Amino acid sequence: MTKYKVNQVESEILPNLLGLSNLADIEKSEFEGFLMAEFDLSEKLSIRTKININYIRNIHKLALKHLYSFAGKYRTVNMSKGGFLFPSALFIHENMQVFEQEILSKLPNKYSDNEDLINDIAIVHAELLFIHPFREGNGRTARLLANLMARKQGIPILKFENIKFDQYVKAVQKVSEKDYTLMKQIIKSII
Repeated sequence: MTKYKVNQVESEILPNLLGLSNLADIEKSEFEGFLMAEFDLSEKLSIRTKININYIRNIHKLALKHLYSFAGKYRTVNMSKGGFLFPSALFIHENMQVFEQEILSKLPNKYSDNEDLINDIAIVHAELLFIHPFREGNGRTARLLANLMARKQGIPILKFENIKFDQYVKAVQKVSEKDYTLMKQIIKSII
């Protein structure tokens, strides 16, 4: 679990439904939740699966509902990471609506070439990470969504473990300028 600056206070252990107070136990529980969500969503995935904000919220809810009461709900606190301030919690709902209207609603069910798929995965992934709509689990939700987008087209999972973290952070920060070039390069290198 990564430290986030939340309302000017560093927080490592979030209150949770299981009463866990050990960071290793929480990380294990989160990992298991995302693993089960990936299995469940992969089993139900079809070419007609519609990726929208409800689908994204469902990913988050499936993965973390056993652990957090906020699973599948937008965050209500402002957050930053490494000095980078994510969009205000006050505007998360609006930002997600725009994300759906301008990007998600235009995703095709079937891609005719991998370049278009890579492009869309990069944009969706970068925007979701930039908006950072959830209190916890944004990166894992975005990575799971990217893998589901790839699997939907018959492509194996992406190799996120091969990403250089500092380059990844820069790619997310460039979204503020609507520059997806670096994220496209990253996605292309791991597909």
